[in-house]
Amino acid sequence: MSQTLLGGFLSATFNPLSGAPTTVEYLVVAGGGGAASGGGGGGGLLTASDFAVAAGSALTVTVGAGGAGNLVSGAGSQGVTSVFSSISVTGGGGGGGINTNNAGAGGSGGGAGRASVGTWAGTLGTSGQGNAGGSNLAVAPYPGGAGGGAGSAGVNASGSQGGNGGTGLCSTITGQQVFYAGGGGSGSSAPSSLPGLGVAGGGNGSLIAGGASVNATANTGGGGGGGGDTQNGGAGGSGIVIIRYPASQNPPTAFGGASTPQVNYADGYQIYTFTSSGTITF
Repeated sequence: MSQTLLGGFLSATFNPLSGAPTTVEYLVVAGGGGAASGGGGGGGLLTASDFAVAAGSALTVTVGAGGAGNLVSGAGSQGVTSVFSSISVTGGGGGGGINTNNAGAGGSGGGAGRASVGTWAGTLGTSGQGNAGGSNLAVAPYPGGAGGGAGSAGVNASGSQGGNGGTGLCSTITGQQVFYAGGGGSGSSAPSSLPGLGVAGGGNGSLIAGGASVNATANTGGGGGGGGDTQNGGAGGSGIVIIRYPASQNPPTAFGGASTPQVNYADGYQIYTFTSSGTITF
């Protein structure tokens, strides 16, 4: 029997695809926390391979922005929540300011700021989404704690070393190994000390005379890097939402919102990467 072509595509009668998906795999990462003196926490991260979807229903996708950095005497802002349908992940906690116990909680917690008046623990992360920030050290040169990450807690300050950010988590949902939701490194005050390093998209910390602290990488959910005495903390990185399912099934029937996702094919999957908010209908 000959196959009917409509506009160069097979008609529905002879469509070789196996129909709309009933489950999809997802990765949802929230925006990372902004830093002050302490490093910002990585955005919350959730991933699973068996999320049930129904044909014809438009599912919401929200990509959270990273939190703003702040003056070292203040506190960094929390990152913004990311959403896929009923899956919601919490933005990373902001890093703490100098001599204030004001690091913020979030997907991963912010690191405690540099202080000479007391030692404080970093704040907690959201259960199942991230880890706590690191503590400061109230001994000269008073280094701060790092932001937590999706893979581990932020590192505590030690000696003259600011804490390094907590590790992120590696995902292969795009067909490549990419790390997401790492914590930001903390700032430090003395030129002879060492600022903390960010990981998995998190920003590095800075020194009193070491230039501006580092913003986290966009669309990784990394936490911002902590500032030195005179610099603002870095901003957190925006989040990301990625959805994939077998290439043998029908593609989505519609997208909504201001922009459409990036579409890729790898390892037998069709992959939809959202870096801005919208909707998807299967």
